[in-house]
Amino acid sequence: MNGTASVLVGTPVVPGAGYGPVIRPGARPVASTRGADLPEADREAEKARFRAAAEAVSDRLSGRAAAAQGAGAEVLRATAALAADRGWLGAATGLIGAGSGAESAAASATDQFVAVFTKMGGLMAERVTDLLDICDRVVAELLGLPEPGIPTPTAPSVLLAHDLAPADTAGLDPDLVLGIATTLGGPTSHTAIIARQLGIPCVVGVAGLDEIDTGTRVLVDGAAGRVEVEPAVEQAEAAVAGAAELRRRTESWAGPGRTRDGHRVAVLANVQDGAGARAAATTAAEGVGLFRTELAFLDRDVEPSVDEQARIYREVFDAFPGRKVVVRTLDAGSDKPLRFAGFADEPNPALGVRGYRLAAEHPGMLERQLDAIARAARESEASVRVMAPMIATVAEAAQFAAAARARGLVPGVMVEVPAAALLADRLLEHVDFLSLGTNDLTQYTMAADRLSAPLAALSDPWQPAVLALVARTATDGQRAGKAVGVCGEAAADPLLACVLTGFGVTSLSMAATAVAATGSALADVDLDRCRRAAEATLDAPDPQSARRRAADILQG
Repeated sequence: MNGTASVLVGTPVVPGAGYGPVIRPGARPVASTRGADLPEADREAEKARFRAAAEAVSDRLSGRAAAAQGAGAEVLRATAALAADRGWLGAATGLIGAGSGAESAAASATDQFVAVFTKMGGLMAERVTDLLDICDRVVAELLGLPEPGIPTPTAPSVLLAHDLAPADTAGLDPDLVLGIATTLGGPTSHTAIIARQLGIPCVVGVAGLDEIDTGTRVLVDGAAGRVEVEPAVEQAEAAVAGAAELRRRTESWAGPGRTRDGHRVAVLANVQDGAGARAAATTAAEGVGLFRTELAFLDRDVEPSVDEQARIYREVFDAFPGRKVVVRTLDAGSDKPLRFAGFADEPNPALGVRGYRLAAEHPGMLERQLDAIARAARESEASVRVMAPMIATVAEAAQFAAAARARGLVPGVMVEVPAAALLADRLLEHVDFLSLGTNDLTQYTMAADRLSAPLAALSDPWQPAVLALVARTATDGQRAGKAVGVCGEAAADPLLACVLTGFGVTSLSMAATAVAATGSALADVDLDRCRRAAEATLDAPDPQSARRRAADILQG
């Protein structure tokens, strides 16, 4: 496709407009396909060479994670850990022991794990892109080649790719990468989440990108979900200028969250560590609606002590004195294994032992975490609440609420499983608030892996079935006189945030970079318009119609 005007359509992820020449990720290094003929006398040295390359890659990614913040830091840490994964390293060194060269062994071991992860589906399938990326980096290290990934643009450009490794996305410079479009991925993929944090206009699930030549000038419209090839220069520049003006207006929003007619909706930030909390505190965020605690546990050989956990939590609490901080207890499982917990392999970890279900397997772990949260809360000035992930039954909610209240904590639960949405009124008999995790709620409601390109439309939080569950949950909260928030990626969509408000959601929590856009969007509309838009989406036949109906009412 060269010089022909055309428009490709995908799933909108990050609003804004980016216009410039196309760049693409560099070619993957080619591993040797030699047979298992390495002399036995050379095999131990070859194993050492492989381990050194894997360690170098892991250390490099860990260093980048230490310098990053937010979701990017979390993804880089997870990818660095994958380079040190014992299973993958063991498979590769086993092949070397049988006579394969290091490059060939790395590729063959990766193929084995990719086949297993793909067959398992769900959250494990999300690791395929990460593992392929790790393999490429290790093979490049072994061959003495430059590290693969995204080339540094010589001028502001638009990045098009079949898919993007999270480690590459996390390292993008928003001043040089003006827009992103990918063939694969959905609105809750790692690429989408990191692009939202960086504020780079992004569209995913776009067919036909491979036909666009490098250097071709394209316009990415992250709000409409469009990629326009060789648009008229004046038209493209006007779109970019309009998006920039909208961004300037939103960045001037200083809170608090309310509609034009004064209806209060708390606008909060999602964080995962002290550095992220301190950065969020510099925005107009009124508090923290989701404090992910996994980083205190992942990649540890032993469980962190109560004292150590309390110090980690206190860093986040101290960034928001006098303001609300909602802590999510450990959300780990077979897709995010803990070295010290001894998880069994599961055929589908997305439907397995994760989140609150860990409490049944390791009850002491949850008790110690609640002890640490309670201690940090007593020592801080923050208004701390605590919620459990992956709650599916009333009994689970009651058990968690009792454990939290015994420590003086205000209890809530996540609504990520359709069962929890359907039983929201009964859950609220035991807990003080609910928080909708729209990423998992969408995945489980639509039975669609959020990284499956053919199913990207099903992974859209605008799906009417998902909106119906959100509306039902919010209505139950209103009847009970208790808070119902949203802490999934849906809260970062300004248009959808207004619809959620119309349903009766009382707080919206998102990446700190999205706070101003959401708050500004709410300030431009009144509650009645939000309610009418919300009602209109429930009758829509598909996500595109739901968006269009909401936009007609909210922006008309």
